[in-house]
Amino acid sequence: MSLRAYQQAAQRSESPRDAELRLFGQVTRALVDAAEAPEDDFKTRIEALDWNRRLWSALATDCSDENNTLPQAVRAQIISLSIWVSRHSSLVMRKQDTFDALIDVNRMIMQGLSGRSEAAAA
Repeated sequence: MSLRAYQQAAQRSESPRDAELRLFGQVTRALVDAAEAPEDDFKTRIEALDWNRRLWSALATDCSDENNTLPQAVRAQIISLSIWVSRHSSLVMRKQDTFDALIDVNRMIMQGLSGRSEAAAA
């Protein structure tokens, strides 16, 4: 079986929760790589920040849908986190803060999605 066929089969068989966990893992790995990249590697840094911001924006959009079945309080918290991610990303882009808090938040979300009590590894 080709790698592409395997990936497509894996994606079809994973639950939405597993897909979210996988996506958070990919985005968080990009943030870690960007944090370790040279400060003048703007492309790596901005692409990772933009990808993370788009992920959180999509989550906020989904949570603002009245048909979303998550409890209202959880939806509100996700929307609030999305706003924070956007603001903090701007600070990181301007080199006024680090990637650390963004990575930590994503890892906490991954921990919740995986149901593990230990920190999720990116």
